[in-house]
Amino acid sequence: MANITDEKIIESLRLFGLTRYEALAYYNLNSMVEAKAIEISEKSEIPRTKIYSVLRRLDEKGFIETEKGHPNIYRSISPSLIFKEEKNKLINQLNAAEMELTYNHENQIAKTQAPMWLIRGEEKIINKEIEIIKKAQKTINMRIGFLYKNELEPLKNALNNEVRNNIEVNILVSNDLYENNKKVDIEKIFNNEKIRIYKADIPSVKMMIRDGKEMFHIYSKFKEKYIPVKNTSIGMWNQYEDICENYDKRFYKSMEKSKNRKSKMKNNKNSKKLNNLN
Repeated sequence: MANITDEKIIESLRLFGLTRYEALAYYNLNSMVEAKAIEISEKSEIPRTKIYSVLRRLDEKGFIETEKGHPNIYRSISPSLIFKEEKNKLINQLNAAEMELTYNHENQIAKTQAPMWLIRGEEKIINKEIEIIKKAQKTINMRIGFLYKNELEPLKNALNNEVRNNIEVNILVSNDLYENNKKVDIEKIFNNEKIRIYKADIPSVKMMIRDGKEMFHIYSKFKEKYIPVKNTSIGMWNQYEDICENYDKRFYKSMEKSKNRKSKMKNNKNSKKLNNLN
């Protein structure tokens, strides 16, 4: 009788499209390395009337190899090879399904009269932020006036991944930003020169725009400056392209002002250094 650990492994194997008998046969043959059909049948408790067809299918699926003889000898393929290949197949299938479902979903959204929704709760809002980031094809523009508890790490991972996919990422961030009651410096934490970050005097509101087509505004009540009160947050998810495009243009204007201000400050510092040297 299989124990709990055995059952978990068998169920994991079934994720690769194996029947229970196939998973049992591969699992038990793997511990023997090679064996005859009768030996596999006894160890895995698969009826002898079914073991040959089970082993034939495992061979066809690439999980075992068969040495023809009287009787045949069956050998398990290394799990590291099996899992690498099968995981890649699963990932490709899931990615294809995600793309198709996203395409269908967004087509339906475009047909609605009012493509705008309210999202409540910190966890749901953070999940929506990550979802929007992953959908980006060209740009992600963010204005970050506050952070939720433990929000920075998933944001950083998602944005760093998009930069690797050649997505342009721009962030306007508050001069006073706190996470978990501690002041944070996003530039130091992100440490990615491809993500352009500019500090600015912005209100305690967050905004995200994807490709100039999709926008997410986020609001909350605060018990202290920049520290949101739990369960008071609301996000406005907007897919009116005209509105999103307009806000995107305004974002770039604000970013340009912050960029110029940063450049002037840097030049002033350099001038002071030169004067001190003279």
